[in-house]
Amino acid sequence: QVQLVESGGGSVQAGGSLRLSCVVSGRTTSGRCMGWFRQAPGKEREGVAFSRRDGTRQYVDSVKDRFTISRDQGENSLYLHMNSLKPEDTAMYYCVARTFGQGCSAEPLPADFRYWGQGTQVTVSS
Repeated sequence: QVQLVESGGGSVQAGGSLRLSCVVSGRTTSGRCMGWFRQAPGKEREGVAFSRRDGTRQYVDSVKDRFTISRDQGENSLYLHMNSLKPEDTAMYYCVARTFGQGCSAEPLPADFRYWGQGTQVTVSS
């Protein structure tokens, strides 16, 4: 069983930075698509950033050049480095992982991911 535990959320002013961490227990981070979704109040969950099995990355347009996803296999962790934060980035952020051997689709959907963390809140004030 894979367990994902996020941390690093908080409240910042616009233009600030945060780093979200996701520690994976039970299985390795390698060999599967992993990423981050977010959900703002009253909105659907949105895929933010994904780390493919081959090490490449994909981002939703609204966070390109501001967010960076990375994974550390040695620490069995996934990270989301968020810079130049905007009020519209305010949301609950979830770490996600697919079953071992499954890659990222072109447009990852929540239903693609078997494993979810509990979420960490990010609040950006103007």
